[in-house]
Amino acid sequence: MKAQKRYPTFLSILVLTLGLVWIAISAESKTPTDRTTPAPRPSFLAPAISLLNLDGQTVQLVDFLGRPVMVNFWASWCPPCRSEMPAFQKIYAEYEAQGFVILAVNSQESRATALEFTQSHALTFPVLLDVDGEVSRSYRAASLPATFFIGRDGYIDKVVYGGPISEAFLLVQVEKLLEEGR
Repeated sequence: MKAQKRYPTFLSILVLTLGLVWIAISAESKTPTDRTTPAPRPSFLAPAISLLNLDGQTVQLVDFLGRPVMVNFWASWCPPCRSEMPAFQKIYAEYEAQGFVILAVNSQESRATALEFTQSHALTFPVLLDVDGEVSRSYRAASLPATFFIGRDGYIDKVVYGGPISEAFLLVQVEKLLEEGR
C-alpha cells in the first residue's frame, strides 16, 4: 500500500523537475538581446527598418523622419491582415499629401506573393519585404497583424497587436499623428 502512495508523489516530483530543467534550457537558448531588450512600445524610439521594396530599392524608416508613419507587419495568408488593407489604402490616399506614410512590412513571404497581393488589392503605399523576419523580430511582431504608429520624431505613439484595425480607429490615429508637432 505504501508503494502506491509514493508513486503519485514521485511522478509529481519528476514532472516538476523536468519542467524546471526545460525552463532553464529555454532561457539559456535565448540571445542576450532577447532577455534585455524590451518590446517596442509607446514612448520608445522605433527600431530601425532597412528593407527592399517590391521594386528592389532599399527603404529605410529614418528616411521618413519628420513625417508620421504607420508600420504594419502583415502576410497574405492572415485574414485580419487582408481585411484591414482596404481601410489602409483609403486613409493613405486621403492623407499622403499631408505627409502620412504607411510602410507595409510583408513578413517572410516571397516577393511574388507580396506583389500579387499588392496588385490584387490595388495598394499604392510602400510594401517592404522582410524575407528573413529580422525586422519583425526587432519589433517583436510575433503575431500578425502588428501595427506601430510612429510620430514625426521617430518615437512610437501607439502599438496595436492583432486586428483588424477599423477605418475609424485608423483615422483617429492618423489625425492625432498629423496634429502632433513632435
